[in-house]
Amino acid sequence: MKTILFAFIFMSLNVTAQNKFITKTGTINFEASVASFEEVAAINNSVTAIINAENGEFAALALVKGFRFKNALMEEHFNENYAESDQFPKATFKGTIEDFDLKKALATYTINGSLTFHGQTKTLKDIAITVKTEENKIMISGDFVASASDYNIEIPKLVSNKIAEDVKVSFQFELHKK
Repeated sequence: MKTILFAFIFMSLNVTAQNKFITKTGTINFEASVASFEEVAAINNSVTAIINAENGEFAALALVKGFRFKNALMEEHFNENYAESDQFPKATFKGTIEDFDLKKALATYTINGSLTFHGQTKTLKDIAITVKTEENKIMISGDFVASASDYNIEIPKLVSNKIAEDVKVSFQFELHKK
């Protein structure tokens, strides 16, 4: 009897594991540029993400020091003065893709969840995403706007006309079957 129970539990775990997709090379871009001033933009190509294809649960983790800027001095200021990445080393998102269906080859969905950055967690609702599914992989992309003040990021008056309060964030993930 124990052997049959063990086999049943093992098979059910195996079925669940087959519906998880993961990446360690997702991309997040952000831009806080203001017209007529130097571009304030960064990219992180080492974002980890996972999706449970059974229920649409999605999570992503980015190391804040992984964001790269064109200007090394800007990257240093971002990490030391704004993101305070030594104190707050990670940014995370946990949410659910509404009515997710792995069988659809290409679809638009909404995702709702919580974004944690700079020690602050804020709810994000109704973010439109595009999901493309192929055998053994799921591609997810989308964008949203986040306010620096929502995450207790203070922009000094000296540079407030050069950095936007509203930050445009875009993301792309190609997740593979685990």
